[in-house]
Amino acid sequence: MRDKPWIFRTYAGHSAAAESNALYRKNLAKGQTGLSVAFDLPTQTGYDCDHALAKGEVGKVGVAISHLGDMRALFAGIPLGEMNTSMTINATAAWLLALYIAVADEEGVDRRALQGTTQNDIIKEYLSRGTYVFPPAPSMRLTKDVILFTTAELPKWNPMNVCSYHLQEAGATPVQELAFALATAIAVLDTVKASGEVDTETFGNVVGRISFFVNAGLKFITELCKMRAFAELWDEITAERYGVSDAKHRLFRYGVQVNSLGLTEQQPENNVYRILLETLAVTLSKRARARAVQLPAWNEALGLPRPWDQQWSLRLQQVLAYETDLFDYADIFDGSTVIAEKVAELKREAKAELARIDAMGGAVTAVETSYMKQKLVESNARRLGAIERGEQVVVGVNQFVETEPSPLAAGTEAILTVPEQVETEQIARLQAWRERRDARATAAELDALKAAAQQGRNIMPASIACAKAGVTTGEWGAALREVFGEYRAPTGVAGAAAHPGDGLDRVRAEVERVSRKLGRRIKFLVGKPGLDGHSNGAEQIAVRARDAGMEVVYEGIRLTPAEIVNAALEEGVHVVGLSILSGSHVPLVKDIVARMREAGLDDVPLVVGGIIPPEDERLLKAAGVAAVYTPRHFELNRIMADIVRIVDAGAAKAA
Repeated sequence: MRDKPWIFRTYAGHSAAAESNALYRKNLAKGQTGLSVAFDLPTQTGYDCDHALAKGEVGKVGVAISHLGDMRALFAGIPLGEMNTSMTINATAAWLLALYIAVADEEGVDRRALQGTTQNDIIKEYLSRGTYVFPPAPSMRLTKDVILFTTAELPKWNPMNVCSYHLQEAGATPVQELAFALATAIAVLDTVKASGEVDTETFGNVVGRISFFVNAGLKFITELCKMRAFAELWDEITAERYGVSDAKHRLFRYGVQVNSLGLTEQQPENNVYRILLETLAVTLSKRARARAVQLPAWNEALGLPRPWDQQWSLRLQQVLAYETDLFDYADIFDGSTVIAEKVAELKREAKAELARIDAMGGAVTAVETSYMKQKLVESNARRLGAIERGEQVVVGVNQFVETEPSPLAAGTEAILTVPEQVETEQIARLQAWRERRDARATAAELDALKAAAQQGRNIMPASIACAKAGVTTGEWGAALREVFGEYRAPTGVAGAAAHPGDGLDRVRAEVERVSRKLGRRIKFLVGKPGLDGHSNGAEQIAVRARDAGMEVVYEGIRLTPAEIVNAALEEGVHVVGLSILSGSHVPLVKDIVARMREAGLDDVPLVVGGIIPPEDERLLKAAGVAAVYTPRHFELNRIMADIVRIVDAGAAKAA
């Protein structure tokens, strides 16, 4: 009998709920069989859209969900009892799930019928994606609460996707992806078990609902072996460490989005082939085949993909599933000694790394001590260095760069842009919502939420009650911030191993020359304004600048424009560099430029990096930005040389 295809998804959501709902319904009509919801950064980090940190971020990297009314609009006309919905949400996972359940309750849908996934993996947020809010201990408690609540009331729901996807995006090797993800799963299951809130039978059910969300890069033979290693290691860990006897509960169930890190701004049409090859890694081996697949769009290195771009990715899945004989055969790799040897090698190395993490106290300790973060920064530095040196070939980037103009990427409509009024309109809807609701009932439910948090009771019932009473995302986040506090994760930059020479000697010589001219060492502030937590680029710039001999000020993610300008003033820096990947570069940079002028720092040059379209690059330079860097600028030493030249020119002008 022919196997059934995996669930077809596209990771989608932007602007407001109504626009995203229209997109979802179109995608479902085209043959998509599940939803994968992208939320904007204020939603992911527990802020309302009118908060200072939300400025410029509303509706940019996903849909803005401020309250129950938005969640109703997001799923209007979509039968929740029949849909399989994946939500990429972590720090605020309990809240977004509460809103989803509240909508289902209103529609009379049996909670036991709800199918889907909350990502709910906070450890990888500390390591790679940056949308954490609370310290590790209360964050793990919230993860546990969601798991126990759904196991009891939403038996078809996956309460957690242990997410190695973003680890690879941060530079993880296959061994690190295996070990760090499995260490995370172990930390979560240990937390659940230590709570004393589950018996043996229930714990088996908990294990059976834990799923994974992985990445697959272009080395697709290695990636295929990685997936087989994942499946074998998970079976061994759940049997040996936790004594789970039901083989079904020990199955490694995973969804995937293939690698976006390797998608290039140069010759972006080549990304179509990259995406296809990466998809083979998670579909060819029957024993390690993904349960759900979502593919990036070919132009994600340029900006937000259009509906047509997402359709192209969906059609790739459908051609593979319906036009090939992929589902007609047993696992075609069983019996291959080459595959077996590579799987064994990956398992052996991953077990050794797991043992190191276990010896230091587990994944949470490895986060707090910066061990895992530092290892990711180092491995990403090695990857980038290999590309710069030409040892790792990237077609169209460091080899075969002669090209014809791409008709696909031409013009201002080659990507989707979120209109500026989206933020204004969302704020107006939020204000109207606050005015219409019963303020007394809202306050009472927020008090009950804080009491549940303080007393150690499961957070989900109180969160659902808050959702139904009209509490907003920012109010839920503020209530738990009041109880749990906030957290700033280690950056991994200070302890990262020094970069070898690799052409840095000339840059170092220039740093020394200009530093002598200035009378002190060049001081470079690297800033991450707004809510964008994707810090990989900023970390690599900071590490390379340090290795080039500059004094680097890098305080991590999620800083307001005022905090960045204040740091520049207090530290007496010679240059400021901003990294913004969320699409909010224009409003944030303009704000920072204005504040620098007000603070008397208009003689300090400003450089900006991110996914920045050419028309926005022109706007930023007109606003006073000295240089703009996008993914096509992969040679970090050249960027360092640019920065030294800009500082030198600024000093000469000031003199």
